Amino acid sequence: MPHLDVYDIEKKKVGAIDLNDQIFGSEVNEHLIHEVVKMQLANRRAGTSKTKTRAEVSGGKAKPWKQKGTGRARSGANTSPVWVRGGSAFGPKPRDYSYLVPKKVRRGALRSALSMKVNEGKVWIIKDFDLNEIKTSKALEILKRFDAEKSLFISHKEMVNFEMSSRNLRKFKVIRPQGLNVYDILSYDKLLIIESTASAFEGDVKGEVSE
Repeated sequence: MPHLDVYDIEKKKVGAIDLNDQIFGSEVNEHLIHEVVKMQLANRRAGTSKTKTRAEVSGGKAKPWKQKGTGRARSGANTSPVWVRGGSAFGPKPRDYSYLVPKKVRRGALRSALSMKVNEGKVWIIKDFDLNEIKTSKALEILKRFDAEKSLFISHKEMVNFEMSSRNLRKFKVIRPQGLNVYDILSYDKLLIIESTASAFEGDVKGEVSE
C-alpha cells in the first residue's frame, strides 16, 4: 500500500496518508495505457478534412479537344484528377474517428497511469488550502516549491482563488476526479492531490473513467 507524506503549501510535512493499493499500487500495464491514449486522441480528431472529387470541382462539360488527330493524349474532361485543378481521386472525406474501448480497459489504464506516477515519485499530497487573494504569482510560488510548474492539480472541491490565480499558467491544469483521464496524467510531470480529495477521488476511479 503506497504511503505518502502530506505537505502544506510551504512544503512542510504535516502528516501522512495511505493510498488505496488497488488504485495507486496496482501493476502497471503499458498496453492498456497505450490503447486508452490512442482512443482519446482519436476521439479528439475533428474529422473535417475534405477534398473535392471530379464531380465537385468547377469545369467539365465540353471535351477539351477531339479524341484523335491532335497528337495529344486523349482527354474527356478538365476535371480529371490528372489535370491541374482537377478533382481528387482518393482524397479524405469528413468522417467520425471516435470509438470506445471497454470500460474495464479504461479503468485499468487509469489505475496503471496513477500507479506509475506513484512509482516514479511524482505524486504530492497537499493539505487543503486556498489563497486569500487572486494572484498568479502566489500560485506559481507554491508550484515552484514542489518543482511542479508542469503539473495536474486534482481537487474535488472548488478552490476559487487558487484556481483563478493559476488559470493563466500554460503548463498547469486543475481537474476534478470525475474528469481525470490517462492522457492528462501522462501529459503532466507531477500530480498534486488535495488530501480531502482522496476518498472521493478513489470512488470515481473505481466507477466511471473520463474519455
